[in-house]
Amino acid sequence: MEKLTQQEKVRRQKMQDLIDMGIDPFGHAFKRDAKCGEITKAYDQFTKEELEEKNVHVTIAGRIMRKRRQGKAGFMNIQDVTGEIQIYVRKDEVGDAQYEIFKKNDIGDIVGISGTVMKTDHGQLTVRAKEYTHLSKSLRPLPEKFHGLTDTEERYRRRYVDLIMNPEAKKIALTRPKIIRAVQAYLDGQGLIEVETPVLQPILGGAAARPFVTHHNALDMDFYLRIATELPLKRLIVGGLEGVYEIGRLFRNEGMDATHNPEFTTVEAYVAYSDLHGMMDLIEGLFKYVSEKVLGTTTITYQGTQLELGKPFKRITMCDAIKEKTGIDFKQEMTFEEAKKLAAEHDIELEKKHNSVGHIISLFFEKYVEETIEQPTFVYEYPLEISPLAKKNAEDPRFTDRYELFICGHEYANAFSELNDPIDQRERFEKQLELRDLGDDEANEVDTDYVEALEYGMPPTGGVGLGIDRFVMLLTDQHTIREVLLFPHMKNK
Repeated sequence: MEKLTQQEKVRRQKMQDLIDMGIDPFGHAFKRDAKCGEITKAYDQFTKEELEEKNVHVTIAGRIMRKRRQGKAGFMNIQDVTGEIQIYVRKDEVGDAQYEIFKKNDIGDIVGISGTVMKTDHGQLTVRAKEYTHLSKSLRPLPEKFHGLTDTEERYRRRYVDLIMNPEAKKIALTRPKIIRAVQAYLDGQGLIEVETPVLQPILGGAAARPFVTHHNALDMDFYLRIATELPLKRLIVGGLEGVYEIGRLFRNEGMDATHNPEFTTVEAYVAYSDLHGMMDLIEGLFKYVSEKVLGTTTITYQGTQLELGKPFKRITMCDAIKEKTGIDFKQEMTFEEAKKLAAEHDIELEKKHNSVGHIISLFFEKYVEETIEQPTFVYEYPLEISPLAKKNAEDPRFTDRYELFICGHEYANAFSELNDPIDQRERFEKQLELRDLGDDEANEVDTDYVEALEYGMPPTGGVGLGIDRFVMLLTDQHTIREVLLFPHMKNK
């Protein structure tokens, strides 16, 4: 067993003292009728005299964050999910027995208070205790108030302590579900149906990513944890649901950095009779609606850059974006050899799997354009080779009707005019198998059932995927995904 610190020994002794007094150190249910932040909101504007006249009685509970005691009276601050409030405890008001229990408390203990709302001579809103109830003993001391958990790794590892000590962490935790509710409200308002599709999938598809593999004993079959929700959702479009979306977890067995976690949340939406441009309108509308609903504004600051989410976003083709930065026009017909030469001249290293002009265009974009984009920008017309599920562009079949949304150098959304030609889709799946043979472990497998679904006929369809975690980062101004996940994955200590 680990060795106890002096403070931990003292707290255990106080726990024993409570037991000796007939008090359960880990308490029982407690009925509240108010919360700390709500009391502040409702009564802080009144004067000391007005509050005395009102004689408001409240019952609250929370964790002791600060305390000081002198003789027969003491002050402490307790915190609940809405905020903190000061408590004033006097021996002559709560009685000898309860005051003895009060004397045994520590910072971190959880207590219940019934009393009246007042203001001190200094004008501080306070609850004057009439009853003091011990609810739960804290056997470990909290970190120092002013330093909290200064080690960022420790903050993510012990998120429960971070939430106690760090109001910002709590604010993000409370904002995230509001963002998700607003996304749902917006898509529902667009006439889309929210659905659920399986997390365990027998075939790898819908994105280019390395999967997690697991085994189902009863069926004696290997399954993948899904890397995308795309193919099941498009089957529902074939089935006539016309507009569907799913907010859910995806799993990718890949590296971790400021914007990547092995499990993450996305929303994918598919709309029959729409296309790439319809998906631009949908996402533009979503960003505007959600920021207004959650933040009350469409002008936000992200990591020092002011962004406008309420105006129409810039729309530019990938080739035009590269031309703006490098002067090279990839719209011109060129051979793979010519493209390879340009790559060599511009310090772009090619791997075995980069076996087409399209791959080189994509590498140019990544190196020279992606990080330079600040304001919300739809980059569209992606090369065919890197978009196995998108429809070919009618004017130039080397490119597809696909876009990605970039803000401050990061990708937020990926959208297509969906490929609904089953013959073309089968060929592209087979191309993916060739890539797999060349050592690309992110290439898709052939989903024969999906091709069969397309053979029944899928209407022209627009589809889009938006990373919820990155969207939350954007709206809460966080530079790392770990701040917006309550439990990010960590290496073992």
